[in-house]
Amino acid sequence: MTRVLPMLALRDKMIYPKSTIHFDVSRKKSIAAIEEAMQNDQMIFLSNQIDAGIENPAPADLYEVGLVAKIKQVVKLPQNIVRVFVEGIERAEIIEICETEPSFRVETKKIETIKEFEIYQEEAYIESVKNGLRAYHAQNPQLNREFVSKTLRIQDLENLIDEIATHLPFSLEKKQEILELSDLQERSQRMLVVLTEECEIARVQKEIQVKVKAAVDKSQRDYMLREQLQVIREELGETSIEEDADIFLAKAKELDASDEVKEKIIKEINRFKSMPAMAGDSGMLRNYIETMLEMPWNKRKDENHDLKQAAKILEEDHYGLEKIKERIMEFLAVRTLTNKGEAPIICLVGPPGTGKTSIAKSIARALSKEYVRISLGGVRDEAEIRGHRKTYIGAMPGRIAEAIKKAGVANPLILLDEIDKTGKDQRGDTASALLEVLDGEQNVNFRDHYLEVALDLSEVLFLATANDASMIPKPLYDRMEIIEVSSYTENEKFHIAEQYLIKKQQIANGLTDRQVRFRKEGVWEIIRNYTREAGVRSLEHKIGDICRKSARFLLEKEKDHVTITKKRVREMLGTAPYAEEKEELSPQCGIVRGLAWTSVGGTTLPIEVNTMPGKGKLQLTGNLGDVMKESAQIAISYVRSISESYDIPEDYFEKHDLHIHVPEGAVPKDGPSAGITMTTAILSAVTGKEVRGDIAMTGEVTLRGNVLPIGGLKEKLLAAKNAGAKEVFIPRKNKKNVKDINREITDGLTITYASHMTEVINGAFV
Repeated sequence: MTRVLPMLALRDKMIYPKSTIHFDVSRKKSIAAIEEAMQNDQMIFLSNQIDAGIENPAPADLYEVGLVAKIKQVVKLPQNIVRVFVEGIERAEIIEICETEPSFRVETKKIETIKEFEIYQEEAYIESVKNGLRAYHAQNPQLNREFVSKTLRIQDLENLIDEIATHLPFSLEKKQEILELSDLQERSQRMLVVLTEECEIARVQKEIQVKVKAAVDKSQRDYMLREQLQVIREELGETSIEEDADIFLAKAKELDASDEVKEKIIKEINRFKSMPAMAGDSGMLRNYIETMLEMPWNKRKDENHDLKQAAKILEEDHYGLEKIKERIMEFLAVRTLTNKGEAPIICLVGPPGTGKTSIAKSIARALSKEYVRISLGGVRDEAEIRGHRKTYIGAMPGRIAEAIKKAGVANPLILLDEIDKTGKDQRGDTASALLEVLDGEQNVNFRDHYLEVALDLSEVLFLATANDASMIPKPLYDRMEIIEVSSYTENEKFHIAEQYLIKKQQIANGLTDRQVRFRKEGVWEIIRNYTREAGVRSLEHKIGDICRKSARFLLEKEKDHVTITKKRVREMLGTAPYAEEKEELSPQCGIVRGLAWTSVGGTTLPIEVNTMPGKGKLQLTGNLGDVMKESAQIAISYVRSISESYDIPEDYFEKHDLHIHVPEGAVPKDGPSAGITMTTAILSAVTGKEVRGDIAMTGEVTLRGNVLPIGGLKEKLLAAKNAGAKEVFIPRKNKKNVKDINREITDGLTITYASHMTEVINGAFV
């Protein structure tokens, strides 16, 4: 269907079907077109100019697709201006231009909307367009909310698109493109693209505005701060960068350091001096220069060479530990004779609470050295040892360099605490970084990444501590001299408590000897019934607990003193956790007391074996590790090999099941020292013979019955004695180790040495 209509050329005004718009007209051709339309049926064709700046457009300057509209109202305004109110009817395109004077007359053809959708496709487009509108509104919150809510209620896709295109401030080109598309599916897709583009444009505009505002605000703020800083500096009499650099240069020239170090510092100072005041690197460079100037490059402290004085200090600070004291005195004697700073790296290995860290403090005091402690527990980053590159944000020297800086001298004593608990991850291997530190041939030129110059560690006395030597990496282990700090006996604990711990806790809790008096029976009660450890840390905690309760008692009861007796200990500490423990010492069948070493000392490890009719199965319980499982298999094989000697039927192991259990199933157990215990228990269960209850044993067994040596002998013998054992079976090859064990432990114990399983069996059975 075609029709001839007067045409009006619009400038930057777009109208869609079922929408209304008003605009002012002043051009003669446009007014003539309106007058002609009003004389007929009020219908007019509206088309936009391609270039809105053209005053008298030709047909080629107009878009071919426009809108047929109906004029609703015409109002004449002053200065020959006419205001027109129109309503959009339908899309149409120009077929032919009939007249150009006095106004445009064109033949138009209606554009039919094509609606070809698959099932649910139209509903999907409706929701997509609405979501696009919501997103646009989120980026442009100034958009009228009433318009948005009204538009979101429209359920006709064509009306929805036309309404959005009418009211949103898209460019004329985009609006014209939407107007021209006859296929509703294509029109929907184009609307979605336009909405997405407009959202992205709005987002980018916001970012630009924020950045511009921030830049303006920052420049104004920086200007204000600089002006204020200048005034503050003048008031405080502080210096500028140039003056700071001059001060640094003066300090660098007076610094007692090598030429390499001085040249490096002066080079960085000159670089710092040439920097602008607000340069980003100036703070980093200032910190670096100050760190380099604070390092004690060639500053040393005179050491104590008086052996008698050193021995006196070591005796004052620690009870016992004769081997360690002897080794320190040897080291001091050699150091005095050779007059050299080189020293071996000593590693103190022992259970927690045995005084390893306090020994290091005493050594520092005995040698008159500055003491610095570095805790390595859980350190996994190599940069913790070697430092960070100074160009990184938050860079700092490594712990070694920081410790020397803290000590203030180049020859301090540095304690590397918990060296067995270092680790490695993607940031490096801490233990490998320590190799250079602890190697006397390499640490003369140790390079910290932050300092960037050689740091001489040859005169530093390194001490290390560890709970478990097996956890120290082998290359690191080889660089150190290992000294065992073994468990304390009850007598040693008593003397340590009387001479050190009680006084320490009295001072810590504001008490005096007169106010709190510890009787010997009270101290023995704590040691025997309230603590069960290799060291004295738990003992110190219990004494501290009693001191705190005593302080409260003195204040509340208004007493002037309290005496800590056996009875008072029980009142203050409550039920004794170990008092009721009584080991079974009567002979039993299939139960043998073994001995085990743990990281906190020795302990008894009873092994139980039961036999029952079955098909020759072996069951192991008690959370055993692979080594102990293998020991059980070897023990069974050995017992089967000697079954003829004990009148055990040939088919016994085919017709019976064995169950081996080690109590406390929640505690993991492993280690190569339970072989003879398992063998004895299995043989006892199979033969029905009872094993003496007053014995304990430790040692590994081979398939041929040979008894192999074990470790941790002192701790194991101490555990046996505490359990009430009268006789202990140990490997003959461990006989040499017994000489080094305190008589206090071995007194009252019969130690039987065995090289073969037959010796153990003969002595263990009733």
